[in-house]
Amino acid sequence: MLFRCSDFSENSLRSILVRMKYTQQMKHRLEVLERHLEEENPVLLEVVKSFRQLDRVGHKMGFISPAESYATHVSWWPLISVLGTFSAGKSSFINYYLGVKLQQTGNQAVDDKFTVVTYTQDEKPRTIPGRALDADPRFPFFHISRDIEEVEAGEGDRIDSYLQLKTAPSEVLRGKIIIDSPGFDADQQRTATLRITDRMIDLSDLVLIFFDARHPEPGAMKDTLNHLVEVARTRHDSNKFLYILNQIDATAREDNPEEVVAAWQRALSQQGLTAGRFYRIFNPDAAFPIEDEALRERFERKRVEDMGEIEDRIEQLEIERAYRIVGMLTHTARAIQERWVPQLKTLGREWRNKVLFWDGVMATSVLIAFVALSLQQGWWSGATLQLPSEMTPLAWSAVVVAAVLIHYGVRSWCAGRIIHRISRREDEKHSAEVEGMVSAFTRNTRPWMSIFHPFPVGWNLFTRKKISQVLTVSDHYVQSLNDRFTDPSGHAVTGQEETH
Repeated sequence: MLFRCSDFSENSLRSILVRMKYTQQMKHRLEVLERHLEEENPVLLEVVKSFRQLDRVGHKMGFISPAESYATHVSWWPLISVLGTFSAGKSSFINYYLGVKLQQTGNQAVDDKFTVVTYTQDEKPRTIPGRALDADPRFPFFHISRDIEEVEAGEGDRIDSYLQLKTAPSEVLRGKIIIDSPGFDADQQRTATLRITDRMIDLSDLVLIFFDARHPEPGAMKDTLNHLVEVARTRHDSNKFLYILNQIDATAREDNPEEVVAAWQRALSQQGLTAGRFYRIFNPDAAFPIEDEALRERFERKRVEDMGEIEDRIEQLEIERAYRIVGMLTHTARAIQERWVPQLKTLGREWRNKVLFWDGVMATSVLIAFVALSLQQGWWSGATLQLPSEMTPLAWSAVVVAAVLIHYGVRSWCAGRIIHRISRREDEKHSAEVEGMVSAFTRNTRPWMSIFHPFPVGWNLFTRKKISQVLTVSDHYVQSLNDRFTDPSGHAVTGQEETH
């Protein structure tokens, strides 16, 4: 027993030291991020400080661990994600847009990793292992290895088989990040891949979903359409999804090329997607030769028009990025105040009621068993219970010990059932939110916490004030961004004209 206690204390101390180490690492990483934003965007620098305030609330309530920060749940650079089936031309589009032959292309699944593409001043592109992304909060997929480990044990250590970082000396990439995803068909929709895809979509400012016009029967890709379209259809930020029918030049030989486009639009509509822009493009460097000059000009004109709109939308991301980050700050603060805390209160009441009910059931069962035993032993004299004198102290001690053990056993059992039910929601909600709720609920059901505690642990006047401050200052951040990017009064323009 002494060895076990010592071993437990040693493990606890080691856990505390590891947590302190990770906390210091997170503090350092946020400081690096702040130094970068100090030069680039002072408004976003202040937003990081507000995220720190939310972290204090999240840490106190248990929604996030001391080694985490809400600031790492958002991408601090404009982020464009490219999704679709293999051979849909995702990599060809990236190469064409960058003007650099960076990604391998082909009709088969040539690359089964998520590739994060970022700018470099070096003339030569480089490929860097995925662990560089897992350890840096400035990039997407920070600590994604933990999520992968949860869905596929042992896979978290194989992060390099899921992710890679590539650099490209392309000016259009300066200040932006592009993520090329593996084709869904190529990866058999593994759970870990879908988890990374969902994280990528959450962080993105723009999501380009590619379909292959050479496969005019979209019904054959129903499973892929379900995942790609259902995710977009149910989101509040569905306007960031662009649907691109790529390699449309292959349909020039069809009797009715427009029917190919219509078939895809019908397929998307059947999945419940009735809004969103549908673009038709192809890579002119690998285009099918179109002999009919008028038809070739029509296809080329449409390609130029749609590519121009896509590129314009990408160029607007710098502005959208700033508003998105402030929006995420507001969204997180409101989620804590309006959704997570009320849900935690509801779970606490449910837990208390279950504990009281099963305490009563167990107490009644013990009482019935005791009465049956006492009748068998002849301890009753009429309606009076007469225990043997030597048993009285022992009996009362046994009653107290049994009551305590039963109560804490019931507490643990009821909490475990609720946690199991919450965890099963992981397919329906973002995994981080589920994990946070489980962690916070567990903190509220620790042995020394009363079942009659009226408020969740950490939810007090101080934390409520912090949330209110963050929500108030978020409006000021939006106003500051408006002052930077807009000028409704026209004073600045007038001033420039008068100067000239």
